[in-house]
Amino acid sequence: MAKDRSGAGDPVRTMELLWREAGEPAQPVRRGPRQGLSVDTVVRAATALADEEGLAALTMRALAQRLGVTPMTLYTYVPGKAELLDLMLDAAYDRMDRRPVDPGEPWRVRVARVADDNRDLLVRHPWIADLAVTRPPLGPGVIGKYEYELAAFEGIGLTDVEMDAGLTHLLGFVHAHALAAADDAAHNSHQSQEDWWAVSAPLLERAMDPERYPLAGRVGSAVAGYHPETIWAFGLQCVLDGLARLIDSRPGPDATP
Repeated sequence: MAKDRSGAGDPVRTMELLWREAGEPAQPVRRGPRQGLSVDTVVRAATALADEEGLAALTMRALAQRLGVTPMTLYTYVPGKAELLDLMLDAAYDRMDRRPVDPGEPWRVRVARVADDNRDLLVRHPWIADLAVTRPPLGPGVIGKYEYELAAFEGIGLTDVEMDAGLTHLLGFVHAHALAAADDAAHNSHQSQEDWWAVSAPLLERAMDPERYPLAGRVGSAVAGYHPETIWAFGLQCVLDGLARLIDSRPGPDATP
């Protein structure tokens, strides 16, 4: 099955829909019966469906059933699922909390907050982590989010290109963690990590030769399962430490060329 991705629809129509509030109200794609819907209503319903059941469950037919209209009616508001996904993603980004960035605040605190905000977003909308966003929709939500996040990197000693790369690296960590945490949560709905480990650990101890796997036995016993919070804290610290090492390696403004 092909992976859902942003930026796969008609770029002209998508841009018109994304920026519909900045100019003239968006008109239906083509004439159709008046159903009392709007683009915003369709996007909210699609987002709720994806939040509850995942992207695989989001089809134009399923969305039409939820809204109580025919699938053809939806096409009078959005050209198709590809454009709808862009609208959903941009709307989700637009609803993110964006606290004012204090330039005097330590940069590590600012960057860590960006990571936390994105982690919270993926908890509220897990389907975003399943969406390939290599070509993001250039709507007000995406641009506003990018502006807010770049402010955390402003003035810390990186070039503009490095600011973008640093942000991309940070969001890549958040994305990978969200996918692993979602998978863990799905398994925990059937059997908790503690219950699974309680059953598996004694079996593993009898089957595994400690002389052949000394490190796996020692470290595995110390970890005893998947711990999302520990992995999050350690991974984020590694990202921040890597940025700090890069920044500290740069010559200061008074350095001799």
